[in-house]
Amino acid sequence: MEVYNNPLKNDWDRLCKRPVSSWDEIEKKVLPVLIGVKQEGDKALKRFTEQWDGVVLDELIVSDAEIEKAADAIEPELKNALHTAAANIRKFHLIQKDPERILETMPGVLCWQKSIPIQRVGLYIPGGTAPLFSSVLMLAIPANIAGCELIQLCTPPRSDGTVHPAILYAASIAGVNKIIKVGGAQAIAAFTFGTSTVDKVDKIFGPGNQYVMAAKQLSLKYGTAIDLPAGPSEVLVMIDESADPVLVAADLLAQAEHGTDSQVVLVSTHSNYIKPVITELKKQLEELPRKKFAEKSIENSLALSFDSLSDMINFVNHYAPEHLIVSMADADYIAEKIIHAGSIFIGHLTPESVGDYASGTNHTLPTNGYARNYSGVNLDAYLKKITYQKLTSKGLQTLGPEVVLLAEAEQLKGHANAVQMRLDKLKEES
Repeated sequence: MEVYNNPLKNDWDRLCKRPVSSWDEIEKKVLPVLIGVKQEGDKALKRFTEQWDGVVLDELIVSDAEIEKAADAIEPELKNALHTAAANIRKFHLIQKDPERILETMPGVLCWQKSIPIQRVGLYIPGGTAPLFSSVLMLAIPANIAGCELIQLCTPPRSDGTVHPAILYAASIAGVNKIIKVGGAQAIAAFTFGTSTVDKVDKIFGPGNQYVMAAKQLSLKYGTAIDLPAGPSEVLVMIDESADPVLVAADLLAQAEHGTDSQVVLVSTHSNYIKPVITELKKQLEELPRKKFAEKSIENSLALSFDSLSDMINFVNHYAPEHLIVSMADADYIAEKIIHAGSIFIGHLTPESVGDYASGTNHTLPTNGYARNYSGVNLDAYLKKITYQKLTSKGLQTLGPEVVLLAEAEQLKGHANAVQMRLDKLKEES
């Protein structure tokens, strides 16, 4: 972990750069996968699954029998925890529903907006080095609340050709319609083009590695929408003298263990507070089962100190972290100053892990600085908004002449005629 004291603003862009490969390099590997699936369908999916996951599959769809068996394989305590998480996620997303409101902008001119669910959604659930069953709840529950017609899930199989039982159980309680044993860029390609087994979808959701993210962005070229650029995970932790180095180190490792391309950043109000955290970080790292992933991640990570609180806040906004933990005495005040972050965790008692699993907020968030212009997944991500308007005769007579004037000023006579002819007709009828 590189340590910087009061870095110059000229260096902030360099320090905020994530440890990702070049787009050209990734695209060269991903584009042939998309083309292969487009041309060969299920045959390509099976070939890529054997090539990348080392698994030979006869059937790509998870059967009902496999789902039932998975339910029996899960410990009751884990089932209860999944139901608790699901309930909180459902509560948080339910309150995001917008009521339909009709507004009379002027007498006789009625306008309103209606939310319509996206019909077919594809959920991608990583399952390589860790089975992210929590992502199933985060993605499927709001899709279910929105009323999506098809909720389809792709996840890579394990070495024995099965899907982790917790993923299957989470899918069953979250309302997933179909589960396919396909991962990586090939899963995104299947969502984009459709195959005999996988339905083409209207929008793709879910996190993934750099190759999955690249495949999602390429899918836009073929007319399939995506939720947001959600790549390798990252966290930034802000600390002052009130922070506990043991807890801060644990928070950093919680993200570092995701994968070798994850990044963790420590930002402090004084350089003296960094060393105890790094010491504790090394200590806890030795006891971490996923040490090899976290170790590599930490090599790509940063620790920075600022004498100025305003510089510290400005740097955090410049970095625009996916996850931000404010472990400071005046955490509420600091959190209000942040304008670029995917999700913020306020105070010493709020670890980022609660958001990953069960507080209720969604953990599918923008990474790589995209928090500047993207929100995390929420209910609106599964809806499209249609606007409506309806005019009475009074409304047309009141508003119509203004529209005619505006249209003629823009030299759009056709627009003006569409209104004026109706006005003339009303005049004749009166």
